[in-house]
Amino acid sequence: MNVNENTASILKEIEQKYDSINQKTDTQLEGLLWSKPSTYWDYIQTDALLNLQIQRTVLPDEMVFILYHQVNELIFKMILWEMNQISHTQNIQADFFTDRLIRISRYFDMLTTSFTIMENGMDVDQYMKFRNTLTPASGFQSAQYRLIEFCTTDLVNLIDSRFRATFDNTISNEEAFEILYWQAAGKDYQTGEKSYTLEIFEKKYKATFLNYMEEYKSVNIWQKYRQLPVENQELSALKEAMRHFDYTVNIKWVMQHLNVAIKYIDQSSMGDGEATGGSDWREYMHPKYQKRIFFPELWNEAELANWGQEQ
Repeated sequence: MNVNENTASILKEIEQKYDSINQKTDTQLEGLLWSKPSTYWDYIQTDALLNLQIQRTVLPDEMVFILYHQVNELIFKMILWEMNQISHTQNIQADFFTDRLIRISRYFDMLTTSFTIMENGMDVDQYMKFRNTLTPASGFQSAQYRLIEFCTTDLVNLIDSRFRATFDNTISNEEAFEILYWQAAGKDYQTGEKSYTLEIFEKKYKATFLNYMEEYKSVNIWQKYRQLPVENQELSALKEAMRHFDYTVNIKWVMQHLNVAIKYIDQSSMGDGEATGGSDWREYMHPKYQKRIFFPELWNEAELANWGQEQ
């Protein structure tokens, strides 16, 4: 066999790779003889992916609803993947930080503009029928979205606005968990009673949430930003990327979601006006009430005071 210089170099690197893990190179190379060539459908797992949509009704537009939310969850996974790189890169550089943050914002920009699929891509009558089969499920049960929040900012910025001013950073994660802003979507604060929707959500994910709350206290996006040299924190590209991300997630994204809910639940004159999970969705979702802000230090007083107000 005529082995050119490039092939010999590659073979040497392969041998070094397998030597480092005490594996025989000849065995690994022989295995290539019996391996199947890659195909698009095997690599992407197309068949498995396209068989994950199980309707609960016979209404065609339920498929749009299911697919759209599955796409959202896939995008959330992409966002968490990028966040993990920022949080766990040692001695992170400003350009790397900015690049990954722009990627994350790009995903959220796409999610925000994609809400027209929900707003204009479903028959109102069909939606108001099949949504009854979703009860008591609720959008606030997206665990990945909660993880994104824990990966982004300090806990104080995720606390219910009624308790944020007096929040004590020394309290346990368990105590802080009980006053996170989204608890209001599933808890009667007059009685303290949790809805079934919230109870089953916590049963499945609470341990994961508490682990993330602890892990990301010192390495969330905001903390990694603060660990940069001061001159890097002042770079206009990075600061603008931080602000864009904050505004997109906490105003544009939630307002698009709210507008879709208003169209179907309020303006359709169908149903009882209640969310499938039973939350007071109008106040829970609108950014002017909870004023969820990931990086409040990057906004001036007027911007903070008018957060979420209609322009």
